[in-house]
Amino acid sequence: MKIKYFFIVLAIFSILLEAKTLTTQEINQMPTSIEKDYYIWRFISQPDTTQQEAYDALIQASYINKTIADAYKNKTGSMPRIGAYCKGRDCTPPPPSNNTVQANRRFAAGIKAVAAQDLQTALSDFIYSKQVTDKVEDRDRATFWAYLLSKDKTFLNELLNSQDVNMYTLIAHDMANDRYPKTITPSFALKNKYSFNENDPINWALIKEQVFSGKNNLDELAQSYAYESTAGYYAFIKSYASQHKEIYYPLPYRDMLQELPIERQALIYGIARQESHFIPASVSHSFALGMMQIMPFLVNYIAKKDGESIDLDDMFDPYKALQYSNRHLNYLNSYLYHPLFVAYAYNGGMGFTKRLIQRPDMFKSGPFEPYLSMERIENIESREYGKKVLTNYVIYMNKLGISTRILPLINKLNDGTQIDRFRN
Repeated sequence: MKIKYFFIVLAIFSILLEAKTLTTQEINQMPTSIEKDYYIWRFISQPDTTQQEAYDALIQASYINKTIADAYKNKTGSMPRIGAYCKGRDCTPPPPSNNTVQANRRFAAGIKAVAAQDLQTALSDFIYSKQVTDKVEDRDRATFWAYLLSKDKTFLNELLNSQDVNMYTLIAHDMANDRYPKTITPSFALKNKYSFNENDPINWALIKEQVFSGKNNLDELAQSYAYESTAGYYAFIKSYASQHKEIYYPLPYRDMLQELPIERQALIYGIARQESHFIPASVSHSFALGMMQIMPFLVNYIAKKDGESIDLDDMFDPYKALQYSNRHLNYLNSYLYHPLFVAYAYNGGMGFTKRLIQRPDMFKSGPFEPYLSMERIENIESREYGKKVLTNYVIYMNKLGISTRILPLINKLNDGTQIDRFRN
């Protein structure tokens, strides 16, 4: 698809989606994607959608999640199989490679061995894990633990030479009193130049088709989005084009965020980078929406609490998403004072985080704490999410002008008086 024609298609879809009520024709014209799945859910949920129309829409889904399935059951009385069809690129990702599986198993075994104080077995597990994994961050994780247990500076040097920026490499640079790795914050001469609706999820679905097709010059495509308002698109495409060797930390929406305290700005940037890569029209498999990936139930709760009338599509406006996220963070920060625990709560919920903090075996003083607790969190998504947001937070604090290192933040994690209200 030529880029000129591509933008014509984008304009058509932008017009189609201006209306809040969807039609069968609009659903049929959307490309198979997570974003289309979101609109299939909304279409099925409309009072005037017939049972036949609901079925015709359902079979176009790339992935039927529980939200779509429940809406379809409410409409027709029939419960579809969750996960069925999955025809699109954005359906459930392929399973991890056998090397990745084996590496993760051995790493988990190593953590159990550390908890049991069988350090020699743990060290053997970590060395095996780092040798077989296909993922750079997992290699850094295992290497970090090998260094913690052995104090062998060979492992520390491996972390210092890693091409990735993650919690483990930042800690290594702190241990070595070294500068943090280079990251890229693009700057743009213009705010925007062309008529493009960055708030339209279908536009984003089409852009992903462009990126992943293998038929386009990605550097040229990225240049089409080299503007302040589309910094997320630019960084996403450039990162993908470099096979993620170029590590981007954009700073968009300064006009809104610069009014907030630096710590809150860094936290919002850290969450947005992890949640959506700063793509305003992002939709997740669970239908978390917008740049800040707020779940529909939370959108409706915040709107009702503040006496606002809102449509879920309003979350694709980055300024509205930032506003709602900031309100939610006000609530989280009233109980949680540390960016890691705020990240856990943003992803897994306040109840999950409170239970985690109040466990007698987690985040208390002891050998290899708080690292051991950070690795023993059973909720894998929240566990890894927290590490990534903490890393982003530190990088953004520095980019926003406050010199910050990750190690002092981690050293606070066992002290309830500094990280949460639940243990005060």
